[in-house]
Amino acid sequence: LEHGPLRTGSGEEEIIHVVTWNVASAAPPLDLSDLLQLNKENLSVDMYVIGLQEMNCGIMSLLSDTAFEDPWSSFFMDVLSPLTFVKVSSVRMQGLLLLFFAKHQHLPFVQILSTKSTPTGLFGYWGNKGGINICLKLYGYYVSIINCHLPPHMANNDQRLQHFDRILEMQNFEGQNIPNILDHDLILWFGDMNFRIEDFGLHFVRESIKNRCYRDLWEKDQLSIAKKHDPLLREFQEGPLLFPPTYKFDKNSNNYDTSYSLTPDFLSSPWDWIGLYKVGLRHINDYVSYVWVRDNQVSFNDGLSQVYFNVSDIPETEDQFLLCYYSNSLHSVVGISKPFKIQPGSSLAEDLLGEAQPHI
Repeated sequence: LEHGPLRTGSGEEEIIHVVTWNVASAAPPLDLSDLLQLNKENLSVDMYVIGLQEMNCGIMSLLSDTAFEDPWSSFFMDVLSPLTFVKVSSVRMQGLLLLFFAKHQHLPFVQILSTKSTPTGLFGYWGNKGGINICLKLYGYYVSIINCHLPPHMANNDQRLQHFDRILEMQNFEGQNIPNILDHDLILWFGDMNFRIEDFGLHFVRESIKNRCYRDLWEKDQLSIAKKHDPLLREFQEGPLLFPPTYKFDKNSNNYDTSYSLTPDFLSSPWDWIGLYKVGLRHINDYVSYVWVRDNQVSFNDGLSQVYFNVSDIPETEDQFLLCYYSNSLHSVVGISKPFKIQPGSSLAEDLLGEAQPHI
């Protein structure tokens, strides 16, 4: 969440409260006073910009929402209208929703110029990922508001940046006497951007969060890294990252996803690796294959940890195998699984690393 000041011609400062939230197909809760800062004694917000991602977008939901207001829009109108806020504009694309509310005294000075949807999902046509935009003229200023949902997973950083560029390229206004989006006076861009923290092991990230050492994580934030190399991204200003990472929590709690349950008694490293060995190995380098311990190669479900190897690396034999966890910081193996067999012809070899939890 952040506030963005905008000065009117009279020199007064207008306050815009921006909300972005991946609601994970949930229905509106009973109370969002904290989210909207309605508990403040002197609420000074003039406008609300609300962007949601992963709204329920089943076929029946979409048909219902076409005929009526969707539940989230109705919810925000019910909460904000008694406070003299009016829904001025909205745009939806599948699970993405963007709402713009303004206090009634500002309505004569708000002109909606355009709303757009830019799908970037499957083959560039599916709207489960992409961006939606409201372009308006506010007290004579050109303002663009963009809510986006970019591709997930650690390894897809290049895709995220490509989708970012595509959304920006599609925000043109030919023949509408509207300046190019990059010439607008203010651009508010937010959403579920899915940028991750690179390289650091999970244990280090958890310890940094626990000790509120967020600064240690900034240098490996993928968006921060991209801004150093992309002149266009450098034009965007981001508020200070004085909050913990926003992904991933147990539902309806403030607890980080407890399925990510590796708790080794040593400082993990991005150079830790997991090796697949035949039983009877003679040396630590006798592995059949290995993977680095990173989010895109190790997944965690229902309290169990799984490691994935490329099927082309797996020999089709009746031999028994082991998984070994190698700690780069300790220069030694700190976890070994029980022996197991791999079924010949399986499309993907996956075996429980949970049995090979690091243990000293």
